[in-house]
Amino acid sequence: MQEEIETRFLEINKDELVKKLISLGAVDKGEEKLEEIIFHAADGSWVGKRKFVRLRKTKDKIKLTYKENVEQTASSAREIEFEISDLEKCSKFLEKIELKAMRRLEKYRHTLELGDVTVDVDTWPKIPTYVEIEGPSVESLKNFCNEFGLDWEKRFDGDAREVFRHYGFDLDKIDVITFSEFKQK
Repeated sequence: MQEEIETRFLEINKDELVKKLISLGAVDKGEEKLEEIIFHAADGSWVGKRKFVRLRKTKDKIKLTYKENVEQTASSAREIEFEISDLEKCSKFLEKIELKAMRRLEKYRHTLELGDVTVDVDTWPKIPTYVEIEGPSVESLKNFCNEFGLDWEKRFDGDAREVFRHYGFDLDKIDVITFSEFKQK
């Protein structure tokens, strides 16, 4: 599995952040709406275990990802991700192998790249906008934060589940998180 090295900073000012990144030479990849379906083991054994399968649709791609994160540090996430061509067929396939769609969600993601670091500004329903910074090593993230003026000690190493928990929401008790619907179990 591939190691994913990332951290987050909560409650950022998106416009200021994007403007500053661009002034430093970041490549602006634009913003797009992401639609996701999260799957867990049908027997419930994955709930609360920080592992899931995600189907993610963007404007021009569909990706299937298995992700696990045993602890919450900048370098603890592991994932296997690849493109697929048919979201509905893949969803049916996952259900046939006894995975269950647990949650449907959407968010807006504005992506910028500066050197070997990817900066994703995520805007979700119900919680403040935050930034996810991903790079090839923890050291590269620390260097980026230092150069950019972000206090490494104020980072938030939790995944999206932990971000929602930080704001008082339990993702295991939410079926739908979209801009038009928010449905708790």
